[in-house]
Amino acid sequence: MILQITEVKIRKMKMRMKEPFSTSFGTMQDKHFMLLEVHDEMGNIGWGESVAFDAPWYTEETVETSLHMLRDFLIPLLLGEKIEHPDQVGSLFSPIRGNNMAKAAIECAVWDLYAKRNRISLAEALGGQRQRIEVGISIGIQKDFNQLVEKIQHYLDEGYKRIKVKVKPGADIDVLRRLRDVFPEVPLMADANSAYSLADIDLLKQLDEFSLLMIEQPLAHDDIIDHAILQKQLKTPICLDESIHSLEDARKAIELGSTKVINVKIGRVGGLSEAKRIHDYCMEKGVPVWCGGMLEAGIGRAHNIALTSLPNFIFPGDTAGSSRYWEKDIIEPEVVVEDGYITVPTAPGIGFTPDLDAIEKFTTDLWPFREE
Repeated sequence: MILQITEVKIRKMKMRMKEPFSTSFGTMQDKHFMLLEVHDEMGNIGWGESVAFDAPWYTEETVETSLHMLRDFLIPLLLGEKIEHPDQVGSLFSPIRGNNMAKAAIECAVWDLYAKRNRISLAEALGGQRQRIEVGISIGIQKDFNQLVEKIQHYLDEGYKRIKVKVKPGADIDVLRRLRDVFPEVPLMADANSAYSLADIDLLKQLDEFSLLMIEQPLAHDDIIDHAILQKQLKTPICLDESIHSLEDARKAIELGSTKVINVKIGRVGGLSEAKRIHDYCMEKGVPVWCGGMLEAGIGRAHNIALTSLPNFIFPGDTAGSSRYWEKDIIEPEVVVEDGYITVPTAPGIGFTPDLDAIEKFTTDLWPFREE
């Protein structure tokens, strides 16, 4: 079945999160992002969501740079093309270097469109096997330890299967030690967002006393060499996040011994096709993966759910329920966590219906592009 791409729409969105979210990089509460609609010649619509932030603190991409890449380069490459399979989108975009988040937003929309045209779920289109997925929770840096404990207990009571806490210099070892005193058996991991260097190796070696599932991206965002040195000194598994932008990055990191776990984020690696290739390679090498979150609204959350249905997503991901972040999400039904699990939708495409009224409410700008 061949899809002809006849129209693409970019919606610039603004949604306010229920509460601020803090990492070692900074704090945010208003989420600016883009939704992509990709239309075919039969009137079907595929949906994608950009995960770039306002400022280049996670990667070099931002909302504005992604908008530029989509309008001026990526959409012109896609409009009018006849697509047999979403894997082709990566080849179409190959002349454009980097800009993975912009590429992923539109590629994911094509995947949704492809699954809808074939009357199968996105999970099935990707080769997913699970009917439900385990879910963890990511908790930002808190000003007060007791508040952190209360949040963790709240999410454990809701059934979340894994707790991730953000750490940074000055808010790390003591916090983790106190957390282990309160929660000695809870599956716990720490995320450093590149806040350390090898000069901190003696401090980082103290992590081994806490039986963490993993320490995520302790060193530089673009490093795989120093992580290999550090991993040799740690019993705690290192998980790479920001360092992995492609299958090639994953291959090199695994061969060097830089990582024992990989966090797969669709936006960071340029789309679902590359995410699946990384998953397949890691499965072959016996390296578990899990799906990270980027504070997505419902469309991006739906893509994460479908990806996580693949068999090598061993650890619970960050795809929490909609109510974790939003008073009102942009899909129907909203993503719901029941006893730490999300049911993988079986309806065609992403399996959730975009709530057009909510989407209109949160849209601040709209750019349509049509085949000439």
